[in-house]
Amino acid sequence: MISVLVIGVTGCTAGVNSDLGEYIITAQEALEKVEAGALLVDAQNSAEAYQEKHLQGAVSITRNMVMTSEPVVNSLIDLETFEGVMEAAGIANDTEVIIYDNNKTMDSGRLFWTMVSYGHDNVKVVSGGLEALVAAGATVSTEVPEVTPSSYTGTPLNTDHYASIDDVIDQLNYPDPNTVILDTRTPEEFEAGTIPTSILIPFTENLYEDGTMMPAQQIRIMYKKAGIEEDDTVIAYCKTSVRAAQTFVALKSAGYENVKVYDGAYTEWESDPALPIQLPEENEAPVISNEQDAS
Repeated sequence: MISVLVIGVTGCTAGVNSDLGEYIITAQEALEKVEAGALLVDAQNSAEAYQEKHLQGAVSITRNMVMTSEPVVNSLIDLETFEGVMEAAGIANDTEVIIYDNNKTMDSGRLFWTMVSYGHDNVKVVSGGLEALVAAGATVSTEVPEVTPSSYTGTPLNTDHYASIDDVIDQLNYPDPNTVILDTRTPEEFEAGTIPTSILIPFTENLYEDGTMMPAQQIRIMYKKAGIEEDDTVIAYCKTSVRAAQTFVALKSAGYENVKVYDGAYTEWESDPALPIQLPEENEAPVISNEQDAS
């Protein structure tokens, strides 16, 4: 059976002194950390967006810098390429990194997942992204800061954060009752076909209407209602696992230790005609749609 959870988000915001967890911080907290010496990274998903507007002093790491087209579109880059990206951005192994984007924390989440997967854990994501930072008093600029290249040595890929297609197939063939396959796409995509046994929680459910992230306690409550416990292993995916990476940071920040992103995602899965695709059962409870960047 396919499980569906889509919760209507109210007009509240996360500005009410909420605990966002370990890895997500408010815009004000981000500015305080930058003032204290942390490096601000702009993860808007194009160089054009960065050139048009970014926060003063922020270096750019776009989506394309941390992704490759092999074996499927938007796959994780290898360790050597990752190290080169870090060095070009002036990030050293001991650098505290603060990431923001303008895209519902999708690109911040993807960069966060990439960094922790290669061993850089001193990294935080800004709730509400660019808009929240500007509202908190950050200065906007078009000037590109001078960057002094660093020396950076990453660690081999942490498979505690990464799921392969074989991991997903193993879960279907030899089901672990404490492992959940989580579809973070839209209800419309889900209804068109999903990986069997998937639970649907669109990544937008982790957000308030203003684009800020829900506090850790509410994340835990929402996922528990869907049958996902904090000690479960969660394998999250979307079309190309950009949206899934936002869910990764939301769950990790809320205290879920065993969260993985299936990097090949539904794009890889549906490309193999030998793999099963499950359609929702007739008379499934109605779901609502959310407007999303379908990555």
